[in-house]
Amino acid sequence: MGTRTSRTVGALAFVLLGAALAKELSKSAAERTWTGRIVGLPYDFRPPTPGRLRREFWDPDNDALFTPHAFGVGYGVNLARVLGHRRPLPPWV
Repeated sequence: MGTRTSRTVGALAFVLLGAALAKELSKSAAERTWTGRIVGLPYDFRPPTPGRLRREFWDPDNDALFTPHAFGVGYGVNLARVLGHRRPLPPWV
């Protein structure tokens, strides 16, 4: 990827992050969930949990290739789907 493309992608990511934060901050404190969608992309600014992190990257029960990030804006890759696994990870992972 060229320097110009990298800068454009970085700038776009920064704008989406800012827009998602602005969307949440425009709500009253009682209405803020810190999760939602901006321009069709999911966002989640709650502190990540081990369970959400695991589901982002390894969810054999989910047929989706891309899963919402456990923290941030956008998607992660469901490696269980990529590798064709149908069994859960051990609980210590």
